[in-house]
Amino acid sequence: MKNIDVPIVVEETYMTTPKNVWKAITELDQMKKWFFEQIESFEAKEGFETQFVVEVENRKFTHLWKITEVIPYQKIKYGWRYKEYSGDSFVTFELFKNENHVKLRLITEIIHSFPSDIPEFARESCIGGWEYFIKSSLKEYLMSKK
Repeated sequence: MKNIDVPIVVEETYMTTPKNVWKAITELDQMKKWFFEQIESFEAKEGFETQFVVEVENRKFTHLWKITEVIPYQKIKYGWRYKEYSGDSFVTFELFKNENHVKLRLITEIIHSFPSDIPEFARESCIGGWEYFIKSSLKEYLMSKK
């Protein structure tokens, strides 16, 4: 993922309320069920920082997140980088209420390029990961709560 790349955008519609989607993307116990079970702490407030480790094969990825913007039930944005690797990005979750459903738009903006020799940092890998989380894992999680 390079800083010259256009942002990655993944959208999905959920047949639920903005409150339910907001809770799923901002409350630790719910995030652990559809996102990363390794998350140890999370608060939807500007300035909050957290870190957690995900291991893939023999590679360690210490996720470093810092919340930069919060508009309850509408938007949360955070810096996303890794302790072991160069690169920096912003991830934004935006919610749009319609009559009987909610659209979520996920945007990943690369601020500083990530290493090109790490498979997880390939643009296709990032797109595939977000499509899995937003279109499959989160969608299934929200449907299971009905």
